Parts: sequence; C-alpha cells; structure tokens
Amino acid sequence: MLPIKMTPPGTKTALVTGAGLRLGRMIALALARNGWNIVVHYGRSAEQAHTAVQEITAMGRQAAALHCDLADEAAVRTLLPRAIDVLGPISCVVNSASRFDYDDATSFASAQLDAHMHANLCAPVLLAQALHAATPAGRQAVVINLLDQKLFNLNPDFLSYTLSKAALHTATTMLAQALAPTVRVVGLAPGLTLVSGEQTEEGFHKAHTKTPLGKSSTPEDITQAVCYLAGAQAITGTTLLVDGGQHLQPLQRDVMFVAQ
Repeated sequence: MLPIKMTPPGTKTALVTGAGLRLGRMIALALARNGWNIVVHYGRSAEQAHTAVQEITAMGRQAAALHCDLADEAAVRTLLPRAIDVLGPISCVVNSASRFDYDDATSFASAQLDAHMHANLCAPVLLAQALHAATPAGRQAVVINLLDQKLFNLNPDFLSYTLSKAALHTATTMLAQALAPTVRVVGLAPGLTLVSGEQTEEGFHKAHTKTPLGKSSTPEDITQAVCYLAGAQAITGTTLLVDGGQHLQPLQRDVMFVAQ
C-alpha cells in the first residue's frame, strides 16, 4: 500500500515533471491558478523548482519540489509514492520533462537512443503504471503526455528524440486501452513554442509564423490545453495538436533550422 495523506474533499493534486523550467514550469503555474496543488518534479534545476513552489504557495495552493533522475528506473518508481506522501492523493500526472539532444541518421548511436528512451518513454510509462496502482476504485485520474507536432510531419532531424516521442505516442494509445476506466491517458503535441537549442530569437520569430494560422503555439496555448485535458473526463487515447497548423506544412528540416 502507498502512504496516503488525508486531504479535504475536492482537493486536486498534480505531479508535473520538469516543472522547474520552461514549459513545465508554466504548466505547473497554470494548473495551480486553476485550483490544483502541485508536486514540482525537477532533475537538475533545484533552485528554479523551489522558486516555482514559492510562486504556487503564494497563490494559496500547496506545493512541494521533488528531485528524481528520470533515467533511473528505481528512482522513477519511487517518485509517485513520494509525491503522495508529501501532498496526498495524485489525480493528474503531466509528463512534461523531455530529453532533447540532436542526432541524425549519420551520427546516431544506441547510447543516444537509450538515453532518450529512458527519459521520454520509460519514465512516463512507469508513472502511468504507478498512478493506476495508486488510484482508488471508483475514482479517475489522468496522464497527459507532452509529445510533438513533428510526429505528424516527420523530418530526419533529432532522430533519437523523435523515435522516443513516437514510442510515447503509441504508448499513449496502449496505456489508455489498458488502464481505463481508472486512468485516462492523453497526448498533447505542441508546435514551436519556445526558443530551443542554438536557435536565435530572430530565427524563432521567423519560424513561429510559418504556419497556416500565422503563428505556432504559445506557452499560453499549451497551458490552456493542459488545463482542459486535465478536466475533460470523456477524452482518452487521443492526442491534441496545438500548433497553429504547423503539422500541415511539410518541412525538409526541423522547424528550428528553417529560419536561422
């Protein structure tokens, strides 16, 4: 049995991975603004994670920061029980943390793929497994997996990253089938949302407009979608693309290289 902390009826608590930085942090803050208590997972960003906790508690919500190396299976298996121990029952896991290192067909090596698979696939599956085990009969929880629009608009850049996200996309469907009705499992595929890697601000703004809607996703678009999916009790086993239609325009290279 996992240790369960007594919480008031109606309390909602989410675990957000990678919530110390960038989009994960924005998701955690948005959920807090929508009434969720938040467990802020971090890997190497301890200071930023604790700052996020302070911001969430300033909203009147409860929050705690927990470290976990998502490449370490034994550590990942303890993350949800630890989260429950500090803030009580968890009803939402947002798998936002992601390894994103460049390789391609000529530089590919199995070690690179292994590293991406552990962080981007194995950890989310293990957390879904743990959430299912911890959710009492008659209750429902949700896993939201952050994917990528490029799964629907393939190009050969970021080979290991793309393979790991493609596997997580498939796992989203399979887990939704296996864990229903206790756990809903949904995917969310952003477009180009924040400056990444060696991309310049100018290059980002140019690439951001190369979509049918004239802009790709903003952080606000993604956080709104997460909050919606967290409460959308009839949605499971599907992926919501939030990308301004970016996936509708095939590119030969990853969008971050389009307008350097």
